[in-house]
Amino acid sequence: MQSYPLLFDPILKERIWGGERLRYLLGRNSTSNRIGESWEISGVKGDVSSVINGPYQKRLLTDLIDEFDRDFLGDSVIERFGKAFPILIKFLDARLDLSIQVHPSDQLAQKRHNSFGKNEMWYILEAEKEAKLIIGFKEDVDRDIYTDFLNSNRLTDLLAYHPVAKADAFFIETGTIHAIGAGIVLAEIQQTSDVTYRVYDFNRKDSDGNTRELHTELALDALNFMAKSTYKLQSAVLEEHPLSAHSLARTPYFKTNEISLFSNEVIDLESLDSFVIYIVVEGSAIIYDLAMPEIRVEAALGTTLLLPACCKKIAIETFSCRLLEVFV
Repeated sequence: MQSYPLLFDPILKERIWGGERLRYLLGRNSTSNRIGESWEISGVKGDVSSVINGPYQKRLLTDLIDEFDRDFLGDSVIERFGKAFPILIKFLDARLDLSIQVHPSDQLAQKRHNSFGKNEMWYILEAEKEAKLIIGFKEDVDRDIYTDFLNSNRLTDLLAYHPVAKADAFFIETGTIHAIGAGIVLAEIQQTSDVTYRVYDFNRKDSDGNTRELHTELALDALNFMAKSTYKLQSAVLEEHPLSAHSLARTPYFKTNEISLFSNEVIDLESLDSFVIYIVVEGSAIIYDLAMPEIRVEAALGTTLLLPACCKKIAIETFSCRLLEVFV
């Protein structure tokens, strides 16, 4: 396999709560004022990403995996997930509050939908003053209390609200009730799954005057009614990393580091045994594989690129940038 940073055509999704900031902030190509999601790298059936640069231009992500398997994904990833791409990368723009929802666990999602569950991580790119996330309950509840508050239109009284600022990060485990509040743009790193149970939508209606479908009964068996003290991720210095890197998430599903650079660097990827995804969350850079220096990616805010597992070393040329480094 030819090793170079792969760029993919963003898959834009209109949402009732979406806005225009994915166009203005990240340069996504759309005239709609309701773009809520930009799927950057996806192996979801019906929404598979297509390469837009280099020798593999116009090739689908899944086709490259079928052809190059271990060179593309890595031995350890193949052993765990076969040829199913395990991660979905998105950007979201919440012009309005998202619905309050929950995602099922791997076990429940497999039983009901033949799918992975949806453990996910959020990284805040932009947040208006007073913007908040809903994650979890304020205190432990049980099924009866939850149902009573939901049926009496008081569910929000049970929920925990979290103020946010740029560069904050949160991990939302399956079973955790949650919603993104209005005024937030974030990057989402999640398991490959599009299974969501919507439990409350603020009684709003779409442009046709219809309320959106709720999944009240399905959600009951998926919900974790126990509260946690925090869902915010605390960064930790990576002593073994040669750069100025901090660990944000270490989960069975994906690992995420935050890397800040202020000069040109080379990153050695040989020990990872996984594809690696880089997301530019601040500044800009030029990124290329040392084995194919002729293919260079000019990476501005919001650029999301994938290095196949056969990539050994990459060069990053920058005066200042911050990257999320994601692998399995």
